[in-house]
Amino acid sequence: MQTDTIAAIATAMASAGIGIIRISGTDAIQVADQVFCSKQNKALKDCESHTIHYGWIKEDGIVIDEVLVMLMKAPHSYTREDTVEINCHGGVLVMKKVLETVLRHGARPAEPGEFTKRAFLNGRMDLTQAEAVIDLINSKNDFAWKSAVNQLQGTVLNKIKSLRERLIHETAWIESAVDDPEHYDLDGYGEHLESVVAKLKQEIQHLLDQSDQGRVLKEGIHTVIVGKPNVGKSSLLNVLVGSQRAIVTDVAGTTRDVLEEQINLHGIQLNIIDTAGIRNTDDIVEKIGVDRAKQYLEDADLVLYVIDGSRTLSEEDQEIVNMIQGKKVIALINKSDLEQQAEWKQLEFITNHVIAISAKNGDGIEELTDRIRELFLQGEVSFNDEVIITNIRHKNALLSALESLDLVEESIQTGMPEDFYTLDLMNAYEVLGKIIGESVEDDLADEIFSKFCMGK
Repeated sequence: MQTDTIAAIATAMASAGIGIIRISGTDAIQVADQVFCSKQNKALKDCESHTIHYGWIKEDGIVIDEVLVMLMKAPHSYTREDTVEINCHGGVLVMKKVLETVLRHGARPAEPGEFTKRAFLNGRMDLTQAEAVIDLINSKNDFAWKSAVNQLQGTVLNKIKSLRERLIHETAWIESAVDDPEHYDLDGYGEHLESVVAKLKQEIQHLLDQSDQGRVLKEGIHTVIVGKPNVGKSSLLNVLVGSQRAIVTDVAGTTRDVLEEQINLHGIQLNIIDTAGIRNTDDIVEKIGVDRAKQYLEDADLVLYVIDGSRTLSEEDQEIVNMIQGKKVIALINKSDLEQQAEWKQLEFITNHVIAISAKNGDGIEELTDRIRELFLQGEVSFNDEVIITNIRHKNALLSALESLDLVEESIQTGMPEDFYTLDLMNAYEVLGKIIGESVEDDLADEIFSKFCMGK
């Protein structure tokens, strides 16, 4: 375990009212005492923990900045190490100079996420809580924010601990009975274990059933706008974004590449892509845009199929219909302010979600929002006692645990000896342990924390 002293700028590298330089490690207080001059001429090592001190950062008698210094002594700090936070003025140059001064007096630059990594390694938080820190920082909608807060408070940790406690209890009982058959009776135990395993599987499956919904609501719904040229795709994007993000003309093929935007519709984030109109074309640049549109469709969570309701079906429409089969599709009959072609009513064979809109006037956008909620929110999301899995790493571990419990059930039903049960029970136990970091490889931990910002 690393105990050397690290330092980094913990606030954004941009002009602001305040900047924070964080120092943590065995010599954090000693390093800070070398550069900080308190107005009371009192060394930080002689001060009580969780106190704030006014003074100056100096080097060779030269004042670098006027600061407030927060002192937190181990183990009562974020990292459970001695920690000092220098609150300086928030200019980029000032923060850099304060950090450089700290580094010259015994600290080394922190790696990305190293403060939180130390908090995890020192038992301050489990791995799910550490991951919640970066999720909270990166949250872009209400669901992502609240989900991260709940995970940081231990909702996922407590659920996984509960599952593991029941697994290890049954494993310990079997092993005790095998070692001491005179005092532990295994008659009828298979039926009992089958009931326990069924309950565990039900709870894990419930977590898995909500994981896809949790992922799209946390990361945003990957949404692709498709349609023939000049049907109003770019106009729809502009209405959703609330600005003239895309160029709109009467000339077919104006959009030749993809445009990407993130928008928030009443708490639901759409990662929305406006694609080139899908048609056969000899224009090389436009053809590249059409090919990209088809590629983005492969990974789309939601397809907004825009149709000009005043025009009739064509071969290009049939090609688009073939491409979006099996996807979650909302068909938008645009230009509802014009006379409509009746044949568009046949779109129910593609999707149950057909909405008449006018991208020009903004009509139908509220109904579109309601349909998106209907597709991706199975009822209102409750955060009171609900554990919602939003991390693909957690989901994969739960799937592995479920497979192990399936094998336990199979062993019971085929009449295998009881000691066979423990192999798969322990495998489920260990796989779930990886979620909370009980048994995590160094490479995985390094990968997780490398995604953090430098000062966190």
